[in-house]
Amino acid sequence: MSHNSIHWFRKGLRLHDNPALIAALKDCRHVYPLFLLDPWYSNNSCIGINRWRFLIEALRDLDASLKKLNSRLFVVSGPPTEVLPKLFEKWKITRLTFEVDTEPYSQSRDKEVMKLAKEYGVEVIPKISHTLYNIDRIIDENNGKPPMTYVRFQSVVKDIGPPKKPVPAPTKEDMKGVSTASSEDHEEEFGIPTLEDLGLDTSSLGPELFPGGEQEALRRLDEHMQRTAWVCKFEKPKTSPNSIIPSTTVLSPYVRFGCLSARTFWWRLAEVYRGKQHSEPPVSLHGQLLWREFFYTTAVGIPNFNRMEGNPHCVQVDWDKNPEHLAAWREARTGFPFIDAIMTQLRQEGWIHHLARHAVACFLTRGDLWISWEEGQKVFEELLLDADWSLNAGNWQWLSASAFFHQYFRVYSPIAFGKKTDKYGDYIKKYLPVLNKFPAEYIYEPWKAPRSVQERAGCIVGKDYPRPLVEHDVIHKKNIQRMKAAYAKRSSEDKDDQTITKGAKRKATSIQDMFEKKAKR
Repeated sequence: MSHNSIHWFRKGLRLHDNPALIAALKDCRHVYPLFLLDPWYSNNSCIGINRWRFLIEALRDLDASLKKLNSRLFVVSGPPTEVLPKLFEKWKITRLTFEVDTEPYSQSRDKEVMKLAKEYGVEVIPKISHTLYNIDRIIDENNGKPPMTYVRFQSVVKDIGPPKKPVPAPTKEDMKGVSTASSEDHEEEFGIPTLEDLGLDTSSLGPELFPGGEQEALRRLDEHMQRTAWVCKFEKPKTSPNSIIPSTTVLSPYVRFGCLSARTFWWRLAEVYRGKQHSEPPVSLHGQLLWREFFYTTAVGIPNFNRMEGNPHCVQVDWDKNPEHLAAWREARTGFPFIDAIMTQLRQEGWIHHLARHAVACFLTRGDLWISWEEGQKVFEELLLDADWSLNAGNWQWLSASAFFHQYFRVYSPIAFGKKTDKYGDYIKKYLPVLNKFPAEYIYEPWKAPRSVQERAGCIVGKDYPRPLVEHDVIHKKNIQRMKAAYAKRSSEDKDDQTITKGAKRKATSIQDMFEKKAKR
């Protein structure tokens, strides 16, 4: 039988390692590569302009790659449950393929779509390729529960074996006999919108440091894999959160949007490692991909994963509601230059180093401002190019010591931590030019500079740059006691209701010590 297929692109915005796309082409007469601009995402998650730009670039790149195969990308706006049935009829579709997505919204959406497809006599073929493994299998292998520590997770995946090898991108040979019925008015009806078409304000856009798309992803991957010694020696905790040039690969946005397959990344690393001494998980580059998989697994296995209430593995904390402090943190007005420089880089560029995320997350939550991690999660969801539902929620719980990591007494100093890797404050000066002329001894604590020094620097604290929102040395000690009380309450409730934590390991592992050893209490 000859099929008319839709391959529905969602996160897997690439041709390489796309088994669902390959499945769409098998015994196929017509194929329609489709991307839906789902209004649910626009309405339910505040997506920042940098992320929109990255997505549009990725779609353009995908369309260009499809053109080389005598095909095109079809972009349609609207809810999938409304758009797809119309396209099934219009294009006489008999097969729908897509990459499995594990997020709650995606799972419920796909369930509805599969039900509709059945009504229209459309065969549905979902394929796993956004993650290294089948997440459900990891949970099954761990007695039906998500592994709650990285060490346990490693043990489970070791028993499963290495990830599957990626599948090659389709070639012109694969497309023989397959046509895409695109018309002359394709651009008008199915073209990729511009940011202006989407009604977005582009005035705040800065330089495009990380262009979206598969070709850029593969180019960057090749570039990094040529640095064999660096790849083999890579240890995440030893990289710098505030270097002017990123000290890590910055491939995370490309993996998040699926411009780069995680499995392709994994096996390219394996090639570089082969026969050489190299770092190991959790700190190696393989380790970073496993961290991603760890949070995907816990997100699938834990209900209400992105919330505090109703999340059985999350400590229930009496966070403060302080809109002024939250806005100051979000808008880089905390009065702590290291924190404000990080938040400025985040807004301008859409990316910040992993340890910089640690610093600002700790500051917002248990360290200084005592504001819920859910609020920080929302800001990162908007501003990070690599904002990923599972990783975002998991890391915020970790850094707020609400789940996974329980050494709440280890607090990042918003002053001392940045000094360790940037003594002279070059990073601060880049992102907060108002502090450019402050001498190094005051760049992290400008409020301590004598008035004469502030005048010479052309920046009066309290006028040209804000005073600190809090006194860190005092507040973080108070917050440790508040966290201690939340843990004591949790412990008491656990004794009353053993079912909450049955089978869950909540002891802190030693792994995070490696990440946090730079932090100063």
